Amino acid sequence: MRNDVKLDALDREILFQLQQDGRMTNVELARRVGLTPPSCLRRVKRLEGGGVIAGYRAVIDPEALGRTLEVLVDIEIYAQDRKTIEEFEATLASYDEVTEFRRMYGSPHYFVRVAIADNTAYEAFVMDKLTGHPAVQRLESRLTMKKIKDGL
Repeated sequence: MRNDVKLDALDREILFQLQQDGRMTNVELARRVGLTPPSCLRRVKRLEGGGVIAGYRAVIDPEALGRTLEVLVDIEIYAQDRKTIEEFEATLASYDEVTEFRRMYGSPHYFVRVAIADNTAYEAFVMDKLTGHPAVQRLESRLTMKKIKDGL
């Protein structure tokens, strides 16, 4: 846990409720967890201050952005030196199409989630941005058939 913030059952319920709807008012959150609004707000502020709540964000519908195709990509690289690895990571992280990017233990070296318009756009992304990168040794793409659960 961050900054030694101890979580009790009410804190965990607050976190659960905020994960379901981060825009609800403090009054609604307090009602859902069975606290008074001032007490609930103090807990939320403590969780934010302690780094347990790292931030809030909008979840955007990929269709609204014209990115209905989601591809999961495993990447292995040639590079073993720090400079090349850092450059590779910075380059891939800068691409708008990349929505998640993780360095893994073992093989594959990286997991990348790509949100893109369609197969043609994905082919161009792979050819122009992935296989064109000198560090990339091998990649394997998997298309998402159906998202069963998303998020925490």
